[in-house]
Amino acid sequence: MSEKTRIPRRASWRTDEHGRRLRTWELVLRYALLLVVLALTVGPFLWQLSTSLKGPADDIYSSPPSFLPEHPTLRNYGRVADIVPVWDYALNSLKVAVGNVVTNCVGAALAGYALARLRYRGRGVATLVFILAMLVPAESIIIAQFTTMRSLGLNNTLIGVLLPASISSLNVLLMRNAFLNLPHEVEEAAYVDGANVWQRFLRISLPSVKGTLAVVAIFAFMGAWDDFLWPLIVLSDSSRFTLTVGLNYLHGTFANDQRLVAAGTVIAVAPLIVLFACLQRYFFRGVGEGAVKG
Repeated sequence: MSEKTRIPRRASWRTDEHGRRLRTWELVLRYALLLVVLALTVGPFLWQLSTSLKGPADDIYSSPPSFLPEHPTLRNYGRVADIVPVWDYALNSLKVAVGNVVTNCVGAALAGYALARLRYRGRGVATLVFILAMLVPAESIIIAQFTTMRSLGLNNTLIGVLLPASISSLNVLLMRNAFLNLPHEVEEAAYVDGANVWQRFLRISLPSVKGTLAVVAIFAFMGAWDDFLWPLIVLSDSSRFTLTVGLNYLHGTFANDQRLVAAGTVIAVAPLIVLFACLQRYFFRGVGEGAVKG
């Protein structure tokens, strides 16, 4: 290998996206900003994880604070399960989150395909309605949602928790944009071969937007798993509480023991980390959605 080809590889980490060589102060500034962003985003979770692993002998209010526990233990997680039925609450949250993922992926894909590919009167108005729906604050319609669930007899049920967010307008618009980026020639060729609308949707368009589907699935799961206000309003039976509502007990009666609060927080966040780790390959692929593979 010649020296000409070795030099760019060795110095590629010091060049920008256009191949321009970065100055030393620019490189230092970029890494400093990345470290600041990393500290602001990952730092609180790592602190909660560290607090959840600290034993009774560790002082969590020491000054300066100690990040690493001197006597690490998993006993706090067991104590959380003893205080509240955390696994029952997690199962309720999982039911709602999985249902939300299924309804959003199916509903948003169908609606997005209809807005992007089908030709009918009022398509522009329908798209405008979805855009305007994103501008409506959820708190402004929560009373109407509650009265609707009560009139349907769905109060104090997990279906009542799931139904208002079963199809998000944001997810519909994401799927619409993904389908719009697909070349029309592919579907036209399938139409000439005799494929109907459902065949073109299921066999051609939908497999080409897996990245955006992964984005929709992650957004839907996170929205349902992290939701606190709506389950708190619609649910009254403690056996049907979701995890976020159930862990609220740790912030009340047991607020003095921050180790338990931190352990409950880690329990609530762990499924989101696992989900993103499983779908990150498709998640980042959604940026270049619409490309045709030969």
